[in-house]
Amino acid sequence: MWRAGLTLENSESEFTARFAEYAAQGTLYPQREGSPLMEFSAGGRVLYLFDRNGPYAAKAGPAHVIVHGVLEPEALTLLPGPQQEKLALVGVSALEGQGRVLAISRQICVVQARIPLVLAAFTPLPQCRPEDWVSFRTTAPLHGFVLG
Repeated sequence: MWRAGLTLENSESEFTARFAEYAAQGTLYPQREGSPLMEFSAGGRVLYLFDRNGPYAAKAGPAHVIVHGVLEPEALTLLPGPQQEKLALVGVSALEGQGRVLAISRQICVVQARIPLVLAAFTPLPQCRPEDWVSFRTTAPLHGFVLG
């Protein structure tokens, strides 16, 4: 995934290996013929994820999936003190919510918000550290990387 010379991932396999420990556990449902979206149920939510492993590669049933979203510009905000995890669907394949930061790098913030989410930004992220609480909003579509 890239934008004007800015890269968030080098390859699907590199991204999957890098963020495998943050895969959400849930259930994949059979894909509709001709649809690039996987239906994934986890954390009490049903998410529609753009299949990054190849069309129809994912098998229906229990699965570990890295849920990856791109943040809307300036849509990651530091919150005071402990909060309650929240996760809501926006349209067909975007999210908003709040959660605890698990890991952070220059362009990527991993947030626990009912499920682990690997959230990336094309703009600078606010200064935050693991254990901080943040609110967020992603653009559509969410991406899904199914582990082996």
